[in-house]
Amino acid sequence: MRVLAAGLSLLLIFQLLPVQALAQDQGGLNLVIVEGEGAINNIRQRTAREPIVQVEDENHKPVAGAAVVFLLPNQGASGAFANGARSLTVMTDNQGRAVARGFHPNSVQGKLQMRVSASYQGKTASATISQTNVAVAAAGAAAAAGISAKLIVILAVAVAAVAGGVVAATRGGSSTPAATPTTITPGTGTVGAPH
Repeated sequence: MRVLAAGLSLLLIFQLLPVQALAQDQGGLNLVIVEGEGAINNIRQRTAREPIVQVEDENHKPVAGAAVVFLLPNQGASGAFANGARSLTVMTDNQGRAVARGFHPNSVQGKLQMRVSASYQGKTASATISQTNVAVAAAGAAAAAGISAKLIVILAVAVAAVAGGVVAATRGGSSTPAATPTTITPGTGTVGAPH
């Protein structure tokens, strides 16, 4: 009778345990973001860094053949994959990696939150890849501010010349005569069509 009562008590305890607790005891997956986190997407050129994730088991070993789903927001800063869809399912390779090939941003500026989930033999993991869609890249920012590439080169040469003059002037005690100070006067920059 005691054995039966103990068995019923044990059965009752297992029925009350949440299913998630049992799945965690069996071990889960780890989802590691390899590339794409913090990326800046150029919406004018519609270029972006393709997100790459790695799926690992509970011992941090790569899991080949796991299904990875990349999911983009339906509105706001977002994008699409090569097929024009907002979701893409990829199987991991032998290194446990999945690449969201063909991703390109939409024309909305702002923060983009790409959700990623992986599943393998009943085990799951999820993560979020944060990126930013911007209209002007860093190289284009100088041009947008009216600074020509020619002026940037002139300023860089001027700074190097001044630095060289400072080094030469501070080398006291050498047999060479002291350098005379060099004055650099910047001219006016012009913006126009290339020559």
